Amino acid sequence: MTGPSSTPHGERAPRPGGTWQTELVRVEQMVDDDAPDPRPNRQTRRALARAARRKNR
Repeated sequence: MTGPSSTPHGERAPRPGGTWQTELVRVEQMVDDDAPDPRPNRQTRRALARAARRKNR
């Protein structure tokens, strides 16, 4: 087994865009009152399915 190398390694370049300063921006979206409700996300769908299975036991 060999020991640690005595030759220093160069620094790795960061991935592209990894050092950019990012700013989170919230954008309001207008939704018509007559528009259908959006599909629930996966976590909500799974919770509803679990509740339905428990209810049918």
